[in-house]
Amino acid sequence: MATDLHELLRSLRVWDPQVTQLPPFDPTTAPATPLPLFAEWFAAAVAAGQSEPHTVSLATSDESGLPDVRIVMLHGADETGWSFASHAGSRKGRHLSARPYAALCFYWPVLGRQVRVRGPVSAAPSEEAQGDLHARSTGALAAALTGRQSDILSSLEELTRASEAAWERARSEPEAPVSSWILYRLRPDEVEFFQGDEARRHVRLRYRATGEEWTRELLWP
Repeated sequence: MATDLHELLRSLRVWDPQVTQLPPFDPTTAPATPLPLFAEWFAAAVAAGQSEPHTVSLATSDESGLPDVRIVMLHGADETGWSFASHAGSRKGRHLSARPYAALCFYWPVLGRQVRVRGPVSAAPSEEAQGDLHARSTGALAAALTGRQSDILSSLEELTRASEAAWERARSEPEAPVSSWILYRLRPDEVEFFQGDEARRHVRLRYRATGEEWTRELLWP
């Protein structure tokens, strides 16, 4: 029997109380800058058992302004920006070369929280990108060495051969360079923190960069 998609959608609920706790959020106690609050919320998501809390939706746009989105992994967040990585020739790499502006969205349903970040994107120095790559797992290096991300693939057998060769090199050369590997930094213009509320009175706190300072403002849910 075919799945009734609409019936299935109507049967679902968000923030099941058996798995989700909606903590209170008082925006008047929020710090003057967004990074400390992000670190606090990220740590809370980890402590609450959120699976893969470091994965994040990355939105970019092509030369014509058409949007695209995918899941990537957060590599770091500090005063220089929120970091992620990819090959320069990947679709997102080509997008960021043409339009170096992007948006991130974290979603941690175990706490009913989102964090949205957007701003200009730049590439970190090559030696920093290589250092970041080599500090990661053997599998991460093997994936980077496989390369050709977003290119047309003729068969899964071709992928298997290329991946096996990349794994062999990654194990034998843990410092093998990958010249196309870019560590990107998004320096935020805006950071929004969303806390879900059972009565749908969700709290949204937005930070906007104004010169060297940050302006805080509440948004209607």
